Amino acid sequence: MAAPKLIIFYLFMKINLASSEKFRNRHISPSENELQEMLNTIGVDSLDTLIDETIPSTIRLKQPLQLPKPLSENLFLKSFKATIGKNQIFKSYIGLGYYDTLVPGVIQRNILENPGWYTAYTPYQAEIAQGRLEALINFQTMVSELTGMELANASLLDEGTAAAEAMTMLYAAKARSKKKATTFYVDEKVFEQTKEILKTRATPIGITLKIGPLSDLDLSDPELFGILIQYPNSDGEIINYESLVNAAKEGHVSTAFSTDLLSLTLLKPPGEMGADVVIGSTQRFGVPMGFGGPHAAFFATKESFKRQIPGRIIGVSVDKSGKNAYRMALQTREQHIKRERATSNICTAQVLLAVMAGMYAVYHGPKGLKAIASRTHGLAVMTAKWLSEIGFEQVNKAYFDTIRIKVDQVQKEKIRAFAVSKKLNFRYDEGHILLSFDQAKTRQDVVEIFEVFAKSTNKLQPEVPEIPSQIDATIPSELERKSKFLEHEVFQKYHSEHEMLRYLKKLENKDLSLVHSMISLGSCTMKLNATTEMIPITWPEIGQLHPFAPQDQAAGYYEMFQDLRNWLSEITGFSDTSLQPNSGAQGEYAGLMVIRAYHQSRNEDFRNVVLIPSSAHGTNPASAVMAGMKVVIVPCDEKGNIDVDAFKEKAATYKDQLSALMVTYPSTHGVFEEAIKEICDLVHEYGGQVYMDGANMNAQVGLTSPGLIGADVCHLNLHKTFCIPHGGGGPGMGPICVAKHLVPFLPGNPYVKTGGTAAITPISAAPFGSSSILPIPYAYIAMMGEEGLSKATKIAILNANYIKTRLGADFPILYTGANGRAAHEMILDCREFKAYGVEVEDIAKRLMDYGFHAPTVSFPVPGTLMVEPTESESKDELDRFCEAMIAIRQEIREIEEGKADKLVNVLKNAPHTASSIISDSWDMPYSREKAAYPLPFVKENKFWPAVGRIDAAYGDRNLMCSCIPTSDFENE
Repeated sequence: MAAPKLIIFYLFMKINLASSEKFRNRHISPSENELQEMLNTIGVDSLDTLIDETIPSTIRLKQPLQLPKPLSENLFLKSFKATIGKNQIFKSYIGLGYYDTLVPGVIQRNILENPGWYTAYTPYQAEIAQGRLEALINFQTMVSELTGMELANASLLDEGTAAAEAMTMLYAAKARSKKKATTFYVDEKVFEQTKEILKTRATPIGITLKIGPLSDLDLSDPELFGILIQYPNSDGEIINYESLVNAAKEGHVSTAFSTDLLSLTLLKPPGEMGADVVIGSTQRFGVPMGFGGPHAAFFATKESFKRQIPGRIIGVSVDKSGKNAYRMALQTREQHIKRERATSNICTAQVLLAVMAGMYAVYHGPKGLKAIASRTHGLAVMTAKWLSEIGFEQVNKAYFDTIRIKVDQVQKEKIRAFAVSKKLNFRYDEGHILLSFDQAKTRQDVVEIFEVFAKSTNKLQPEVPEIPSQIDATIPSELERKSKFLEHEVFQKYHSEHEMLRYLKKLENKDLSLVHSMISLGSCTMKLNATTEMIPITWPEIGQLHPFAPQDQAAGYYEMFQDLRNWLSEITGFSDTSLQPNSGAQGEYAGLMVIRAYHQSRNEDFRNVVLIPSSAHGTNPASAVMAGMKVVIVPCDEKGNIDVDAFKEKAATYKDQLSALMVTYPSTHGVFEEAIKEICDLVHEYGGQVYMDGANMNAQVGLTSPGLIGADVCHLNLHKTFCIPHGGGGPGMGPICVAKHLVPFLPGNPYVKTGGTAAITPISAAPFGSSSILPIPYAYIAMMGEEGLSKATKIAILNANYIKTRLGADFPILYTGANGRAAHEMILDCREFKAYGVEVEDIAKRLMDYGFHAPTVSFPVPGTLMVEPTESESKDELDRFCEAMIAIRQEIREIEEGKADKLVNVLKNAPHTASSIISDSWDMPYSREKAAYPLPFVKENKFWPAVGRIDAAYGDRNLMCSCIPTSDFENE
């Protein structure tokens, strides 16, 4: 019998060679199975049904966004490397407030590139932000001591806007004898970009700006209330202004100085000359130039101005056990309280960059900083000396880092050509070439400069002088710094990398960020900041360009800018975009100033009334006042929508003066208002413009748009919807997108042609704002594409409605849309718990024990929590948050039912620290386990608050805003 034949069957599997990982599946967290489970919980059959029930059909986009096809993460990085590689990195000697700096690796890796630092939120919940707050106290101490002032804030946006804040603060705090004074005098030697911003900010609020030489200053002018001086000035010269400041004081005229912190390690600080305000940039303290930002500006002043100082101040208080603790002090200055009475619209600060700058000072210490400054000055001295030996005259009588070389026009053009061939950027002025030195320059760079200048002479090639190892300083004795600085222990002990690394990690471990759990802040959109989006920001092609470098050296940047402008304009339904505003509040202001310019172009200066719903973010009315507008508040109805009848009445009343409506959409109450198009149409009928606050664009992208709804301009929070990290309170970006008729008025810049044909003066110091973080939203859009962006919006709405459904039985949902749906956020009403002694703050603090940051507390409605989960959170994380909130509701119920004491309970004592749990004297009427591990999942990954509940009132009564003395720690 023959052996049976073996029959082999081949199964051919089809392989898709075109498949690749889609970034949107990494960014959008819920899986398809989780998505269906959530839809079932909500009670809808599909995601599209939910969206149809949430967004009015009248404002839905009729076709998809026209955006490029999405790239994978790997392909994006390759593509973007090629694009940004078109930038040319020249050695910069331009100066003007922007300098090369060497970022210590330990700071770059452990702060700038570390999500534990860059994904944290603004430290409103201080008990879980002690690390960041300590870092900011270091920053404030550094600024106060280097400037010789009593008090400093925790950073501003840039030097130009900080100068504007100084002007407006001094205007608001004038002496009685100067009550009617409106003139602010600016030395002509102040940086040009700063002068331009001062022009922007002065006119709308009635300040008369005079710019000229200090020799023309008339201190007896009764209209004069303040002066701004640059020290060292824009020419690099240093002058003793003490007699001028003293004379100004006699006439009740305030003095503000714009200065350079590195120079103040060698120079007499303005505070010792009697200055009232000192501002500037900390960029050269280890923060890359980044084509203009982000950088942390500083603002230092006298303690007598503590109630007027703009921005945030970090202060020292105590927790409930008496332990020292940090917090944001004097919070009554925040715009959501002052609103139209605010003198500033500052909402975010450059926290991440301030932390870097402060840690740069910690790492180098006073001796290290002085050595860097001395060497910088020495290189300038060496260059001046060498160039004088071949016939060039240095005209500055005294200087720190900048020398001014006299040249004729022929010499200047020769030198420019030779410098470009060597990839050197000098600053060229009428009859002069200026060279600014910095930490990154070396003695060999001086040789290179010498050779360029020597080549331009008609002499035989001079021999390069012998390079000295030492050189004498040329700073006049009267301008030398005699006082000590940074003597606190923190600036003395972390100079080895190992110790610095451990210090940074110790602080990081005290802060809750997105690396721990979701941060469900309504209106703040704390979503994923993907690693691939973040990688390019530390590339040298991004970080090492000067913002005023010639345009042909920044071809990669300009290509990215153009793409981003096109994409954002498409997303918003508008004609063009300005990338200049470097925060959301700056975007608000920019939008209103563009509207103001539009009305002026039509000879309608009389249009100065802005209608603002009562639910608006507090920066809206503050921005309007800064733009010279009169604010009229429009009430909301019982459903949280704009009261249409009241709106119509106010619009009709002010129709002849109507400038604009400022509206947030969906509303701050988390609702897509049905009457929005009717409202916009009425504004236009009366000759006004519609400004849309883009805070809630996370619920619009790909599904509707401001242009379709009827707006004329909107700002976008790139640090919300478009994934730039919050950085612990900044950086942010707030570009404005505008309709065709407003394009001519987009903001310009004195050094770089940007903006429209009738551009308003600048909003920010750099022409494209915080350029070095724009690769983040660029990457997000490029990798998500139209389909990914639209789905992200849908899932953000899904996640919000899932939480709403799960928590609705325990917490009343304050407002919903016509079909009972929330937008991307919702408000939990906690006011009924006051009857049992429970405040919304108690819930916020108790959430820390569960490992969560609180949602937005008491905004826009006091006694509530505003929750926004975003599309990046998984169903598991949403469920953990819901379980925590439901458990807290049960803890409140225990108080209601008398099972827990009304005054001594887990909510009133929250948060519970590790030291309180292990204390030998535990005497609480509840167990340690209930306090620390209220749910099983908490045990798996416990986050311990660093301090107990902080006494806010104590901190304001006993204001202390610099490093705690070491002895205090010893006493503890």
